[in-house]
Amino acid sequence: MIRVLSAVEEKANELKLDGYNPDVVMVGKQAYDFIKEQVREEFGGEEDVIELSGLKVRILEELEGDAVVIDSKALGLELGGAKRFKVVL
Repeated sequence: MIRVLSAVEEKANELKLDGYNPDVVMVGKQAYDFIKEQVREEFGGEEDVIELSGLKVRILEELEGDAVVIDSKALGLELGGAKRFKVVL
């Protein structure tokens, strides 16, 4: 779980340095299931994961085992605004 949170924060910081305001983490279904299982093992409970490092979590099945930190207001308007990383290795 620490590896995933570190990756989210690293990508969010990279976006901030590029002048973006990251607000969402899109995760693939496989990545989401992995994260959810890690949270259950570490903290217990059956709640869904709705936030990682202060960013809203959205599931996009096509990403599979990957995740993308995005600035939802800038994405698609210009180049940049997103950073992708592997969750499930």
